[in-house]
Amino acid sequence: MIDLHTHSRISDGSESPARVVELAKEAGLSAVALTDHDRFDGLNEARSRADELDIEFVPGVEVSCHWSVGTMHMLVYFVDQRSTPIAGTLVEMQMAREERNRKIIALMNDAGIDITYEELAEEGGGGGLGKPHFARLLMKKGVVSSLQEAFDVYLEKGKPFYVHKITYEPEEMIDLALASGGLPVLAHPYSITSDEAMMPTYIERWVERGLAGIEAYYGRYDEVRRKRLASLARSLSIVATGGSDFHGIYKPDLQVGIGQGDLRVPDEALAELKERAKLLPARRGAGK
Repeated sequence: MIDLHTHSRISDGSESPARVVELAKEAGLSAVALTDHDRFDGLNEARSRADELDIEFVPGVEVSCHWSVGTMHMLVYFVDQRSTPIAGTLVEMQMAREERNRKIIALMNDAGIDITYEELAEEGGGGGLGKPHFARLLMKKGVVSSLQEAFDVYLEKGKPFYVHKITYEPEEMIDLALASGGLPVLAHPYSITSDEAMMPTYIERWVERGLAGIEAYYGRYDEVRRKRLASLARSLSIVATGGSDFHGIYKPDLQVGIGQGDLRVPDEALAELKERAKLLPARRGAGK
């Protein structure tokens, strides 16, 4: 059993990279990926702890893509600080995230909510600051009663404090991932559209570009959705991957390895990804 989608406090989780790995070991996993948003900063710490605990570590990152139909996130595996050109692109995305955060603070202040950047930084522990940290601050100040309410009422697309950040088209991100020796996988596919009938059409387009898999076994999906997505992956000859989307206290219903309690991501998913990675030109060249 494995988990290919986790976050640490380097982006918008609450636990250290090392602790994420420890939780994976405690859950009896054979492998775990750290996929912080737009950042590689926690990979070395996680990899070092994984070596100590004798658990396989998969370096990764999660990035947002420009997608007007819904929300699209892409997981990219087998990349790290040495991977180019994606490493340079992530620096640009981090800068865009910083600019967005300051715009959100300005909107909140204009609405009479007293939130400072210093408070946000303290909540995020100095890592990659994002909307979950804003949500926690809104809870602490009594503006909302739950994290979900903060997103539903204030932070999601179309809500008062939503601010668009610089993102890349899905095809551009797929190209960047492949050129960097990484494998792109669509995260939580049901977020890309409310029209389930259109989902295969969108995904097929990205598969033709080089998408390696879809996150069929997702922490918050029920068994029906997981089976549908796994079947879709087979029909498109791509990998059915999976992960919990662990964020610690920011998504308290999701635990490493088991999601909401019933998640089981098969080891074969990682084995299939590694076989595909061997075929990438960037990786063949690196082995010469």
